[in-house]
Amino acid sequence: MSSIPESGATWSTWPEARAIVRQNLRRTITIALVVGSILFVINQLDVVLSGKATIVVWLKIGLTFCVPFCVSNYGCLVATKRRATSSPG
Repeated sequence: MSSIPESGATWSTWPEARAIVRQNLRRTITIALVVGSILFVINQLDVVLSGKATIVVWLKIGLTFCVPFCVSNYGCLVATKRRATSSPG
């Protein structure tokens, strides 16, 4: 299985990397929502349901969704990074 996306796009500059992130945005948001929801249920649901959620808890909940979003984007970028080719010397 190839790690390059179906479009075959790779990147070596930051503008190209932004294009890769934009291209995979729907997928990475879906991953963040699924994984973030699971982590929210495991880590914070009891606090929210008991009515004891503070601003700190709500910030943690936000981070619970941000982390899988960042990790999935990082994974896309690592998988599509164009490697420099060395010329025989």
